[in-house]
Amino acid sequence: MDRSDETPSYCPAPAEPAPDGRVAGPPYADCPQCGKPTEYGVATPGVVLCPVCEWQEAQRTACSG
Repeated sequence: MDRSDETPSYCPAPAEPAPDGRVAGPPYADCPQCGKPTEYGVATPGVVLCPVCEWQEAQRTACSG
């Protein structure tokens, strides 16, 4: 069977990543729990955590009820 005869995929990959509200730095926002710099710019909405605190928060919420 010739590959050119196949139908296209039902779910094509998006052309660009979906926006998730992140704002690039610098300046980078400080983590509210430990005070270390995060990977997010200061204009990023919501609470932004450093990678360590983000990982610990994910562990806490994953095992809760």
